[in-house]
Amino acid sequence: MDPDTLTFRDATPADVDAVVALVESAYRGDTSRRGWTTEADLLDGRRTDAAGVAAIVADPHAAVLLAEDADGLLACCELRPAEAGAYFGMFAVDPGRQGRGVGRRLLAHADAEAVRRHGAGALEMTVIVQRTDLIAWYLRLGFAATGERKPFPHGDERFGRPRRDDLEFVVLRRATTAPPA
Repeated sequence: MDPDTLTFRDATPADVDAVVALVESAYRGDTSRRGWTTEADLLDGRRTDAAGVAAIVADPHAAVLLAEDADGLLACCELRPAEAGAYFGMFAVDPGRQGRGVGRRLLAHADAEAVRRHGAGALEMTVIVQRTDLIAWYLRLGFAATGERKPFPHGDERFGRPRRDDLEFVVLRRATTAPPA
């Protein structure tokens, strides 16, 4: 897979099931262990569901961005306006295709779209604090910890069933690479 052959587009309602399957495969269950983004040791249950993804797709201020090649869907992310600029979330790359530049290319696309769509001067995201490997990857890509933490929604099974009681999110932020319009 050549990351230069990727195409990008917004998800439509017809893509919802494929997006849910991709996100689940990247983060939960045994399938997620093929890649390095798994949360299977921290959480059981689902990472997202069709209703949640459909709500983002239907929101005129938000988008689910897709990265595809000739074989189909490889990666996705959510992009929506936020106080700090734009929120970047639900980032998932097919576990069998991780480590090949797909994620970096989608992040660059999301960065440009955050500026174009929202005039965002920064991207903000949350990551489970125990995911030190994932946080380190984002730090290498220019994100920085803000010092802010957010509680994990314990008891809300739409986000999974925690295997431990100390889960929380760290907030990461980076300036967008293009100046806001």
